Amino acid sequence: MPSRRIGLHAVPVQLREGLRLLRERLDLPDAFPPQVLLDAEAAAKDGSRESYVDRTDIPFVTIDPEGSVDLDQAVHIAREGTGYVVHYAISDVASFVRSGTALEAETHRRGLTRYAPGARIPLHPEVLSESAASLLADGSPRPAMLWELRLDSDGELTGVALTRANVRSRAQLSYQQVQRDLEAGAADPAIELLPEVGRLREQREIERGGISLNLPEQEIVQRDGTWDLEFRSLEPVENWNAQISLLTGFAAAQTMIDGGVGVLRRLPPAEQPAIDKLRLVAASLGVDWGESVSYPDFVRSLSPDVPAQLAVLNACTSLFRGAGYVAFRGELPSGDLRHSALAAHYAHTTAPLRRLVDRYALEICHALLNELAVPGWVLDGLDELPEEMAAASRSANAYERGVVDLTETLVLSGRVGEVLSGVVTDVNATASVATVQVTDPAVELKIEGRSGELGTKVRFRLDAVDVVNATVKTSRID
Repeated sequence: MPSRRIGLHAVPVQLREGLRLLRERLDLPDAFPPQVLLDAEAAAKDGSRESYVDRTDIPFVTIDPEGSVDLDQAVHIAREGTGYVVHYAISDVASFVRSGTALEAETHRRGLTRYAPGARIPLHPEVLSESAASLLADGSPRPAMLWELRLDSDGELTGVALTRANVRSRAQLSYQQVQRDLEAGAADPAIELLPEVGRLREQREIERGGISLNLPEQEIVQRDGTWDLEFRSLEPVENWNAQISLLTGFAAAQTMIDGGVGVLRRLPPAEQPAIDKLRLVAASLGVDWGESVSYPDFVRSLSPDVPAQLAVLNACTSLFRGAGYVAFRGELPSGDLRHSALAAHYAHTTAPLRRLVDRYALEICHALLNELAVPGWVLDGLDELPEEMAAASRSANAYERGVVDLTETLVLSGRVGEVLSGVVTDVNATASVATVQVTDPAVELKIEGRSGELGTKVRFRLDAVDVVNATVKTSRID
């Protein structure tokens, strides 16, 4: 399925009611309890971090979607000899969330930030996630876990350090702004080398056998007071920026493996029958997959702008299922602990404002890289962490799916009676249901399906729409 970015704040009444029912159905938390807010406010006012290194001399910038306020990462890349040094500052959330507080307990209850237009359910109270702990470019220093990643001329990691530091972000940039600046030769000096390092890391990914699905992103937009959806391809800078985050996750994973304690993000490798089935799907759609072409190389050759190839890309998502976390102390668990899509050991460590597990990984890496004892609260909570995150991920995914369904019905509500067309990206022949990706408006719908339709264009009439309950009725035309 396309990736989804959920934004905006002026929520129409129908959608607001649908979101309320969705939250009730999923039993999601509403406001933070009073004691949690008190803990957060006290933590935001606590400025006692005298032991932190002062790195406000590094002119960091942040790169995020337009309008973001929960800023986890700030970056600065410089040339060092024939190689590079990447300074990557990550919000030091653990310095605000103290062990044994109501605030800490609430982060375990939530696990993840859940995103929706005007109805975001944050992991931390806003006084932290949008202010004191966010790496905002407001002139004030912020506490950070500062990664220092040294790369050689090929972009291979040669050195890793992690220190607690006070840092200052100098500019808050959006992906689109950075892309325009790079194309105009006017990039911020902090990220002038991002394309160079990003491309080197992409090449290393190809050599490892890593895979990235080039699916369009479904985005909610607002025009002239009305809501709409569109499919948007990622800007190159978004992929390069993601490579810096991945690089940090690789460094964190190896640090924890070497230290014998940690939590990894694992994705089991696709089984051969699943790959064989994908070959059959590609063949049925007339998409050539040479016998000598590997699965990663084949995926990289696909374009979402070609209907048949888009259908194959959507079919590829079935090989990316089963991701989870593995915690360990001492001997590593048996089996392949790598993230198969990345073809490497990997850890989540760059989004502690939005993911509970990142706070643990950062604290472990800091202790190991500085020859300190891993804090007791980390060890005490490590064993339960994978299941906590699994439950939070199931809830967050259900919320995201529900939010997109609601928004799609809102966009379609003014088009009842129209004939729409789209590309069939999935077919459940047993249930006679097809998933259709429509370009105008940019929605995915379930309609009556027939075998052999994968990758074909179909037409159907929009008969009825219920925004509050996120339901759509259609009838086939052809």
